[in-house]
Amino acid sequence: MRHRVAHRKLGRITPHRIALLRNLATALFERERIRTTLAKAKELRPFAEKLITLARREEGRLHARRLAARDIHDPQVVKKLFDTIGARFATRPGGYTRILRLGPRHGDGAEMAFVELVGYEFKAAGKDDKGAKKQSGKKEAAPAAEEKKQPRKSPGRRPARSNRKKTGADEAAG
Repeated sequence: MRHRVAHRKLGRITPHRIALLRNLATALFERERIRTTLAKAKELRPFAEKLITLARREEGRLHARRLAARDIHDPQVVKKLFDTIGARFATRPGGYTRILRLGPRHGDGAEMAFVELVGYEFKAAGKDDKGAKKQSGKKEAAPAAEEKKQPRKSPGRRPARSNRKKTGADEAAG
């Protein structure tokens, strides 16, 4: 029985599991939204929220930075955590992350989820650029569309091919 046993093992030995959580937290703070399995997302949430709480500290800021740097090995991400993310959640009393379920993954059926920081706004890559291109492209594309409206010729039906090998007699016949 697993009475009073906290956390999931995620099919890994302890050092591998700790490295996994550190890497997931680094990716979360860097990108603010990551896609992972539901079990990993549920394990990541308390780990990441403790680091954000460290970043919110007003006094003992250097010591808090060093504590966070134990788990996040990228100095740029530590800087972002303390300067941007910690400041954003300065007045929020916990609940800094959100888990959005995505459904099963193709292949192995593992339940997938997005983990994102609260207040994150999803922006599709190049979505603003596409809108500008459509408006300018419509004026130029209109004359081209009129030229293409002519009906196409149907290719017709090809004669059926036989799957048998050709012999010398077949080649001579034509």
